[in-house]
This record gives sequence, structure tokens and C-alpha cells, in this order.
Amino acid sequence: MLDNLSSSLKDAMKKLAGKTVVDRAAVDELVKDLQRALLSADVNVKLVMELSKAVRTRSLEEEPPKGMNVREHVLRIVYQELVRLVWASTDVKLEPQTILMAGLQGSGKTTTTAKLARYFQKKGMKVGVICADTFRPGAYDQISTLCSKIHVPCFGNPKEKDAIKITREGLEALKEQELIIVDTQGRHALEADLIQEIIDLNNLTKATHRWLVIDAALGQQASEQARRFHDAIGIDGVIITKMDGTAKGGGAMSAVAETKSGIAFIGSGETVEALERFDPDGFISRLLGMGDLKALLEKANEALKPEDVDVNAMMKGKFTLRDMYKQLEALNKMGPLKQIMGMLPLGNMQLPEGVYDVTSTKMVRYRIIMDSMTPGELDDPALINSSRMQRIAHGAGATPDEVRELLKYYKMMQRTLKGLRGAGGGKFNMQRLMKRFSGMQ
Repeated sequence: MLDNLSSSLKDAMKKLAGKTVVDRAAVDELVKDLQRALLSADVNVKLVMELSKAVRTRSLEEEPPKGMNVREHVLRIVYQELVRLVWASTDVKLEPQTILMAGLQGSGKTTTTAKLARYFQKKGMKVGVICADTFRPGAYDQISTLCSKIHVPCFGNPKEKDAIKITREGLEALKEQELIIVDTQGRHALEADLIQEIIDLNNLTKATHRWLVIDAALGQQASEQARRFHDAIGIDGVIITKMDGTAKGGGAMSAVAETKSGIAFIGSGETVEALERFDPDGFISRLLGMGDLKALLEKANEALKPEDVDVNAMMKGKFTLRDMYKQLEALNKMGPLKQIMGMLPLGNMQLPEGVYDVTSTKMVRYRIIMDSMTPGELDDPALINSSRMQRIAHGAGATPDEVRELLKYYKMMQRTLKGLRGAGGGKFNMQRLMKRFSGMQ
């Protein structure tokens, strides 16, 4: 979903950036491109029309701020209106609290509970989880297995059918933890007994937060779900899951925003690390190719030591095989390479898909192959001719084709990093515009 929407939005912005004159016709063309992009991402027609009207009116009537030309002014308006479309982010504090998780069956609530536990654990908090899902067979086994992998205590009793009793005992058992997450049961529809049970759990736990987990595939239907749960327990945050697997993600986001429930997190993967704090400015920046350097810095601080990666070396086009492996290892600690690259301000630069195709298995093979190289070859890959390639392959128990694949990937990374250094150059510089936005939002 995000790839398609991002590509369409970037194309619209790029088209405007190439105009010699930004007049009414250029603004009308931009608005039509925005409408197509948002409607194809399942955003509500009414919201799209409201955004279109705001962009058109502001672009034609507002005077650009001092030091900003008309083109940059219009792009800034698009940015601001898209941020307004996805509403605000839920405030997430690192303090003692109890979080009650709500949602229908199949929304990914249990997996998200474990992801959330991992998020707060990485922030240095003592976290505990209570499994109050007595409806779905295997719910306790699933959450306890996920929690054990990240060393988070999990309380539950698969033989007990009273969720209130389990939660009361869990609160006592986990009273030493700073933060407790209660995973409640989901159903296939919003039955009255499900709503009543979560009301009772909310009263028992005196929850600090009541967060609703919604599957992005619901699209615009997400608003009804959010309203029903909000009427019952006062939802103060939403987590949208499976954002990587549907064309309706834009619909779910805008539907939730319409209910004025802030989005707390976005889930877009299967691992416990695949949960991202939602920040409207950063989210829209990434969709438009402006990057999200704040999120990138946060990920780097969590995952890396200062010696793990030399950012300056990374942004120089010329780097060695030794540098490449060190940097790939460091990026691997931060999360999927595609997600990390999305946080860099690339402007309209399209990266080759092959850049993202380094799995952990391939990295191990690359390391073995590089172990068979001489220090001189690692520092200057141009030395590797066909006879050296045969020797390296033999020493690594690999084929010459695998060595060629490594060298091909190295050259592609080298070209990509050179491109990053110059991305957004010329008369329309996306990074320069982003710096201006940061002081004017």
C-alpha cells in the first residue's frame, strides 16, 4: 500500500517541481493527481475532496512566506494538508501505566501485544503481559511463547474461562512491573458480551490507555469499529496492523483519523521488532520521499554502538568491501533495509529493488566469501580478476558465480550511495525544502 501511494504522491510532486510556471492550471493538475493517488489507496471520497479544496484554495490565495518561491509554497501546502488528513499521533509516555488492548479476532492483537512489550522493553521499562483472551484456543500459548522469546513475564491460565479473575490475579502477580499490557479476547463481530467484558476489564484495571488494534485491510470500515469501541471504553489510541499487505491502508488511516482517535503505532511485519511509532510529520515526509531522519536517529540510537557504522563513510560514494559488510551488519540490527532506506531523504530518486535483497542468510555467505579475500582485495575490489575469483571461491567453498554476485551487489551499493549523496540536487532540492518545512509547520 505505502509503496503504491508513495510512488503516486512523489510523481505528482515531481511533476509540479518540473513546471516553469505554477499557475491555476498547474495547481488543478496537481490536485487531480493527488485525488487519483488517495482514492486508489481507499481514502474516503469526502476527505479527498476536502483536502483537494484546501490545497487548491490555499495554493491560489495564500502568499508564499518570505524566502520561499511559489513552487515550494504549494508543495508545503500539500505536505501540511496530508499531515492534517492523518490527524494526530497518540501521546506515548515512558512511565508506569496499564494498557488495555482491544480489537476483533484476526486483527493481529496478540502479536501486536508482544511487539508493544518489546517496544517498551527496548526503552528500558520493566514490562509484563496478561493474557485475558479466554475465547480463542491457543491464545495463551501464542502470547506466552512470544513473550518468552523477548524475556517478558506473561501471566495467564488456559484452563480458566473467567477473564476478570485471570486479570485480577495477573495484576497481583505482575505488580513489580512498571508497565502491564492486558491482551483481551476478540470476536468475529462486535457482540454485546464482548463489549461488556472489555468495559468490566477497563473498570478493573483502571487502564491508563485503551488502545484499539485494527487490521489495515478493513479500509474505511475501520471507522465503525473505532466508534463502537470508543463509545464503550474511550479509545485513546489506535494501532493499525498489516500495513505492508493491503491497498486499503489509506482508508483505515483516514477512517481512524475521522473518529479523532490518534494513531499510536503502525505494524508492518511479522517479527516483534516490526512496530513503528506513528508520527504524522515523519510518516508524510517518507511518503513524499523526504525521509524521516528523526525516526532513523531513534532506531540507530536503540540498535547501534558508535563504532558500528560510520555515517560519513556511508554517504561517500567510494567505500570498500570491508566497509560494505560492516554497514550492512549495522543496518541489519536496525531493521529491514527497505524500511531504513525509506527514512533517508531520497527526493524522487528510485532505488534499484536489488538493494533490498540481502537476507541474513546471504550476509553470512558474503562474510564467508570475504574471509577468503586478502586485506588488499577487501580494500580494493578492483584487484579481483578471474584467477583471484577462482581462488576466493575455492577457499570459501563457494562458486565463482557467488563471488560475482557479491561483487555485483557491492557495485550496486556503491552506485546507490553515490546517488544518495546527490539525491534531490538541482533547482528543486527536497532536503532543502524539508529543512524549511521543519521550521514552518
